[in-house]
Amino acid sequence: MFKTVLVANRGEIAVRIIRTLRKMGISPVAVYSDADRFAPHVRLADQAVRLGPAPAAESYLNAAAVIAAAKATGADAVHPGYGFLSENAGFAEALAAAGIVFIGPSPSHLRDFGLKHTARDLARRAGVPLLPGTGLIADVGAAVAAAADLGYPVMLKSTAGGGGIGMSRCDDEAALRAAFDGVERTARASFGDARVYLESFIARARHVEVQVFGNGRGRAVALGERDCSLQRRNQKVIEETPAPNLPSGVRQRLFTASEALCASVGYASAGTVEFIYDPDRQAIAFLEVNTRLQVEHPVTEAVLGIDLVEWMVRQAAGDDPIPAILPASQGHAIEARLYAEQPHAGFRPSAGRLTDVAFPAGVRVDGWIATGTVVEPFYDPMLAKIIVHGADRPSAIAALQEALAASRVAGIATNLDYLSAIAGSAMFAAGDVTTAALNYFPFAPCGIEVLAPGAQSSLQELPGRLGLWHVGVPPSGPMDARGHRNANRLVGNPADTAALELTMTGPTLRFLSPARVGLAGARMRAVLNGAPVAGPVIEVPANGILALGAIEGVGMRSYLAVAGGFAAPEILGSRATFGLGGFGGHATGTLRTGDVLPLAGAPVTSAVEPEPADLTSDWALQVVYGPHGAPDFFAPEDIKTLFSTVYEVHFNSDRTGVRLIGPAPKWARADGGEAGLHPSNLHDNAYAVGAIDFTGDMPILLGPDGPSLGGFVCPGVVAADDLWKLGQLRPGDSVRFAPVARPADPVAGPAYLGAGSPVLWQGGEGLSVAYRRQGDANLLVEYGAMTLDIALRLRVHLLMQAVVASGLPVIDLTPGIRSLQVHYDPVRLSRLDLITQLQRIEAALPSAASVKVPSRVVHMPLSWNDPQAELAMRKYQDLVRPNAPWCPSNIEFIRRINGLEDEAAVQRMITEARYLVLGLGDVYLGAPVATPVDPRHRLVTTKYNPARTWTPENAVGIGGAYMCIYGMEGP
Repeated sequence: MFKTVLVANRGEIAVRIIRTLRKMGISPVAVYSDADRFAPHVRLADQAVRLGPAPAAESYLNAAAVIAAAKATGADAVHPGYGFLSENAGFAEALAAAGIVFIGPSPSHLRDFGLKHTARDLARRAGVPLLPGTGLIADVGAAVAAAADLGYPVMLKSTAGGGGIGMSRCDDEAALRAAFDGVERTARASFGDARVYLESFIARARHVEVQVFGNGRGRAVALGERDCSLQRRNQKVIEETPAPNLPSGVRQRLFTASEALCASVGYASAGTVEFIYDPDRQAIAFLEVNTRLQVEHPVTEAVLGIDLVEWMVRQAAGDDPIPAILPASQGHAIEARLYAEQPHAGFRPSAGRLTDVAFPAGVRVDGWIATGTVVEPFYDPMLAKIIVHGADRPSAIAALQEALAASRVAGIATNLDYLSAIAGSAMFAAGDVTTAALNYFPFAPCGIEVLAPGAQSSLQELPGRLGLWHVGVPPSGPMDARGHRNANRLVGNPADTAALELTMTGPTLRFLSPARVGLAGARMRAVLNGAPVAGPVIEVPANGILALGAIEGVGMRSYLAVAGGFAAPEILGSRATFGLGGFGGHATGTLRTGDVLPLAGAPVTSAVEPEPADLTSDWALQVVYGPHGAPDFFAPEDIKTLFSTVYEVHFNSDRTGVRLIGPAPKWARADGGEAGLHPSNLHDNAYAVGAIDFTGDMPILLGPDGPSLGGFVCPGVVAADDLWKLGQLRPGDSVRFAPVARPADPVAGPAYLGAGSPVLWQGGEGLSVAYRRQGDANLLVEYGAMTLDIALRLRVHLLMQAVVASGLPVIDLTPGIRSLQVHYDPVRLSRLDLITQLQRIEAALPSAASVKVPSRVVHMPLSWNDPQAELAMRKYQDLVRPNAPWCPSNIEFIRRINGLEDEAAVQRMITEARYLVLGLGDVYLGAPVATPVDPRHRLVTTKYNPARTWTPENAVGIGGAYMCIYGMEGP
């Protein structure tokens, strides 16, 4: 038996072969293209060899590269699976010349059966019934003459074709003349052989094939038949065995003809003899021989209890795997092919990342996909095969229906719903199938196709993605929550149902099924099937096209809800789209042309009156003062200016934040001390959505996709009742801030500072702690003076652990360098109760000096002067701050403020140092220098203090470096 076998394939068949090889105790070797470097078959193999770039011609079809991989890994044999090189006689001969066994038929069988006209000759000599047809045809004139003798309709076929490629049905002479050149071109491009022939076409044909296996010693056996009549574009969709409604006499004729043909040539290994069956006349006719393992082989295995891959390996190794008495067929098996394609659009292939994949337990699924798999456009679109087995056909059909209903595949369009519709149809239940049946099968998908995506359209859901702020994942969700709720209210959905957020210019959508649509938020021009419609509720018929244009009047965002909601998987606990992160929503971000949005069809109730939402271009926003204010960060006059100035919305605004144009603060400090050069700098702490974040001298209203934390002061947070207005702020709009009074929430003890200060309480024995007001639903706990101290960071960590252990009903806990943000639900927990509980927890915390934390040494590559970092700095200069001190060269900035002689010294300092790295949300703190996880992150802050030295207590640095924080400054 072989010790090592190379699998010259990819996808589900490669996975299936590797598992069989392991079961047999044989070491599997995988080959892969660049597109498949992380594919399951690569991970499952003992060894893996790269063949080349993604295109199959440069990888899986590169016979020389496959043979070189077999030699390099010491493979005794190669299993080709199906497709690619599986029926390539030259490849099999080259392997033999290299002393490597080809697991499959002999080169002569591959060659003789690989060309359909020679296969027909062999079948004729073996007495197998044939369809009326011709030999090879030289030109279109000969084809027209031959077709006149055969009678229309005819099939024009490539002799080297396969998989439904290189054939065309011709109903008359005009169709034949029109198709001839195209079939020749397709055959030449696909198979390197442009030769064609004609066969008579049977209108009510069934496609029935016989699984054969030959031992190469004169014995060839039929292992049952499979019905493969359900096809789209001449490619199979559902296969089953035994074939339904097939008379026993016809079945026996199929077996006898198949065994006689294969025995006549001494066939070896697995193969399939395919027939056209005319049920009206109960006549069979030879179609072709596939000299390989078939895609649908699992249904034969299911009813016979055998492993055809194992049989192929054993036969190639010199054994005879065929038992003296063949196993009897038990029950009924059906296979459904899951494709990445759009059935409603001519089965157009789809590609992209799968966001949710699940199959039911107890069902055989031969596949290669999982949640997160990227489906590339380079290969066959088949994702998996779902195989069920039952005691009889009705029970197998029921099992198939259950398996398909329990399967989930999201992120790209697939034929899963199409398969379910077929499995539940009366046509399929009756077994009344022909090769043309699916041409007339009525299928109406329940969804919406994106014809044009609009400026920025995304699926959003309330309340968004909560609980992940501490690792830098923002809540996302609708930027105007009120508009989102109102759209759902209009169509009777629950208020938190996923709906589309549309920015400035809306999408054009084709409704594949009828739907009731509600529009809210800013008013967009709406046109249904070419005629303007007013809304806000629109009845869209099946195949109706709804085009939403630019916003008419004021506002920035509209919301589109569909009665019953959109169907989308929950990613990290929510369906909300995080566009910058490329996840959530219907797939992996904002809408794109060609996307299909499935509809959920959930129950609805009566419409509800929308909440008031008056839009304007002159906005007043209620603001809760804090967490930072005067006199420690801002001058008292800065706070007066904040609440008296009319700001203008900057054009560079989006879901991360709304930039505002207004006067620069006077500031209470000359700089940020150890936190940075600008007086707006402080050690990183978490932000609240709606915070007024001064990144330098420019205020930014942080949005739901904004940074989780950063090193800038925030003198106020937009009140909860006015947060929806952020979504409607439009470039050029004016914004006024109005301070909103909040209850004093007296805190026990003399350290209480009252409602007039952003610091609600400050005190503590030995280690100072302050509780800072941060909007209506956040509290910022801050430790010590503004110096970098590992002990303070550990204190934050201990507090976070203790709050989690306490069971307090908090939503998010987000640590900063010396702070912890507590996001809580004020309905369930008052601020006073929260502070009281935190004081109790604080009193019981151990000292940082007594704590050990887990750590490890990690060696990572470092990108030096990365082009993306340079691009980020250029964009920052162009759009935000042209005179930022770290621009235009980050490296020159480090050199200058550290007093180094040249940029080479900077490189030595960074590359020769060791680092202590602390992960904080969406930025990374390090001492002496942090290495960014993503090379596109750029340096924000660095400081040099040569008088201090590195110790675990002060985290100040080797070679004089102090600290670096990588991440985006502001939104």
